[in-house]
Amino acid sequence: MSRFLQIHPQDNVVVCLEEVKKGESLNISGSETVTAADDIPAGHKIAIKDIKSGSDIIKYGYAIGHATEDITVGRWVHTHDIKTNLEGILDYKYNPDTADIEKKISQMATKKGTFKGFVRSNGKVGIRNEIWIIPTVGCVNNIATALAKEANACIKGSVDEVVAFTHNYGCSQTGDDQEHTRTILSDLINHPNAGGVLVLGLGCENSNIDVLMPYIGSYDEKRVKFLVCQKSDDEMEDGMNLLKELIEEASRDERQDADLSKLVIGLKCGGSDGFSGITANPLIGRISDRIIEYGGTSILTEVPEMFGAETILMNRCKDEKTFNDTVNMINGFKEYFTKQGEPIYENPSPGNKAGGITTLEDKSLGCTQKSGDYPVMNVMEYGERTDVTGLNLLCAPGNDLCAATALASAGAQIVLFTTGRGTPFACPVPTMKIASNNTIASKKSGWIDFCAGQILDGRTFEELTDELFEKIVRTASGEKLKSEIAGFHDMAIWKRGVTL
Repeated sequence: MSRFLQIHPQDNVVVCLEEVKKGESLNISGSETVTAADDIPAGHKIAIKDIKSGSDIIKYGYAIGHATEDITVGRWVHTHDIKTNLEGILDYKYNPDTADIEKKISQMATKKGTFKGFVRSNGKVGIRNEIWIIPTVGCVNNIATALAKEANACIKGSVDEVVAFTHNYGCSQTGDDQEHTRTILSDLINHPNAGGVLVLGLGCENSNIDVLMPYIGSYDEKRVKFLVCQKSDDEMEDGMNLLKELIEEASRDERQDADLSKLVIGLKCGGSDGFSGITANPLIGRISDRIIEYGGTSILTEVPEMFGAETILMNRCKDEKTFNDTVNMINGFKEYFTKQGEPIYENPSPGNKAGGITTLEDKSLGCTQKSGDYPVMNVMEYGERTDVTGLNLLCAPGNDLCAATALASAGAQIVLFTTGRGTPFACPVPTMKIASNNTIASKKSGWIDFCAGQILDGRTFEELTDELFEKIVRTASGEKLKSEIAGFHDMAIWKRGVTL
């Protein structure tokens, strides 16, 4: 196995696939040999050409920043000698390859396949049959948790589990911030992975049940129940009675053949490292393409981690309106940072840097590979549910819990989560962890569901795409993921406004 990878022929750095010690030599091509002038950690970059101060560092065939000093061949290229090229709000021009976009659109929904899911009365398909307790306000979190614990002793039939999705909001919020909380809660109440939902309110909160009803819209009265704790003499007894009704109704549901076009996957990465953009994220991009070829839907979010690679997505937009929506999403997020007095490019995280990611361009060019090659068909606001098949972009932050919850609320029945550092969290829907390297897959086998690091051992993307796609279909048909087996369920609402 090679000790390095040059991702693009124009790159002036390569990624070390294992630790390289000072003085060791790498055979780059033929007679060209590079001797390491520093110790280079695995996943980090080494210069294969002399780079003058102020000149661009090229990786993935794109600039990921510029040198802050002269960098000679063999030097370690990282945060000590590179700085971002990125600026603030920009003007963008739509430069699509129209012929390629039209060709790709013609290839969408050309394959047929099925999985075993729970077909709901509105035509949506769930991949789980859970009972969800959705608090309208954080004040009733403990009651929700206690009810879920007691109700899990009563599950039967096809019901998987009773889950309480606690959060801190629903009151003391203003404006759009309050609206977003109501929207996310109503999205989850309507999610097809829930065979039944108990909406648990306190009674005096801003987002009380009466206020929330218009956001929820029409619903199945046998599947959605409501309880206002302040109006109940014994909220535990009343809550348990309602949960038993929901369990009884959902227990009769059975899995049946559902078209793969009904599958919606969320695309997310976190705890990324220098291998994420080489193994796991490109693999997920191929999965996104595969799902779309079956007529399904993929959703890419983490807007701050599109900065520096946004033009690649923009020029894949199906039309100028979608392009303009993408521009507004990108620049709107930059304005959000600026209004908070925060630098736009305060990224990557310490863990990213330790893993070999240097600048936001470096991170974004790896991150956006999760989107695959198909055109961008739609752009969604935070809290919006998708009704457009193909690749969707969703406005949400990079924070793992907030972004993954946003993907679930947008309609994803499963989230594919790539990681190089590892993380145990899970969002409201099954969260499949895909490791970028073999080390974390082995060390955290209780967290990781699939290892894309096998690519570094010589396995092909085609082989792993087939294997991972089959695992996704099995998961959609009921196979449990590691975080589900551990009983992990998390949700987080994006807090942006004033707290009263």
